[in-house]
Amino acid sequence: MADVVLTNLNKQFDSFTAVEDMNLSIEQGEFVSLLGPSGCGKTTTLRMLAGLEFCTSGEIRIGERVVNDVAPGERDIAMVFQSYALYPHMSVENNIAYPLKKRGVPKSERGAMVAKTAEMLHLTELLNRKPRQLSGGQQQRVALGRALVRDPKVFLLDEPLSNLDAKLRGYMRAELVQLHNRLGRTMVYVTHDQLEAMTMSNRIAIMEGGRLQQFAPPQDVYREPANRFVASFIGTPGMNLIDGELRQQGGTWWFEAPELKIEARGLGPSAQAGKVCLGIRPESITLGTGPYSGAVQLVEQTGHENIVAVNIGGDIRLTGRAPATVIPRFGETIQFSIDPDASHFFAAGPAGIRLNVPRSAESADKWNPAEAAVNLQEAQL
Repeated sequence: MADVVLTNLNKQFDSFTAVEDMNLSIEQGEFVSLLGPSGCGKTTTLRMLAGLEFCTSGEIRIGERVVNDVAPGERDIAMVFQSYALYPHMSVENNIAYPLKKRGVPKSERGAMVAKTAEMLHLTELLNRKPRQLSGGQQQRVALGRALVRDPKVFLLDEPLSNLDAKLRGYMRAELVQLHNRLGRTMVYVTHDQLEAMTMSNRIAIMEGGRLQQFAPPQDVYREPANRFVASFIGTPGMNLIDGELRQQGGTWWFEAPELKIEARGLGPSAQAGKVCLGIRPESITLGTGPYSGAVQLVEQTGHENIVAVNIGGDIRLTGRAPATVIPRFGETIQFSIDPDASHFFAAGPAGIRLNVPRSAESADKWNPAEAAVNLQEAQL
């Protein structure tokens, strides 16, 4: 096992900045996902870690060794690609054994190592088959086996499940989690699928525009998004985001927007009157009763529940969850309520930083009111 530390990492392609000032510290044995939309820099970061791309500046450390100038084959890492990259003319056994052969492992030792890896991945009965005779899930397991057999310090996985159907992805997610628990190795996993990141990771590094937006456990990025981008990216359906005004009346803060006024709770001492963005998760909206109302615009029936979009005036639309038995009609006026204790507030500036006082103990320990005030002023510029 080894920890992985990226310090002030930058990557430029001519005038385009793919990764900017990336700082990330991954602990030994941790499963970390790099999550973000296409083009955010997550795969470029992984490729720099693997040695397939040179960083423009910054430092990459694996364990005790700085590896900026170390060849990929000497970094003691193993990479699993999205395309599987299996040798079509080789059997499953030879595909798994190939890294051992390249490293000069004696043939007499390879068999036992391949057999152990194949048993771990339920591939024993497929060792004599060629890749074209395998399903997508089986090919993916062979690609994993080729990485596992080397027993590296760090595993790098670049969207390995994206070519699989939804059911098989769910199965392989569980397989990877169990595999990580058995091996205890450091794993860095690139994905654009938030469900994969949320269900598999110890921590998630969320990226956008080449920059790290938040690095925290799954529940923290969901419950306490660091900024407006993270809030909108994490969650299905996404968080409702409404622009409005923050005002203080009689010692109480209120958020006001057209057809909407709720008490603004959980704000820190850096709060000040002015434009802000309110964030509300769909599960924090109760449909069917409450002081607010709107016209039903869309109903998505998912089987176990219904996702209902309600227009409350102008271009403001809120999305809430309803039981499967509640199926409102299009255009119907429906009442709803919002849980003020579950509200999130973000600065109105381009950064859109979070204004709420952290609720989790880990985040609260790191929260500095003075620093928050400075960040708020910068965000509003």
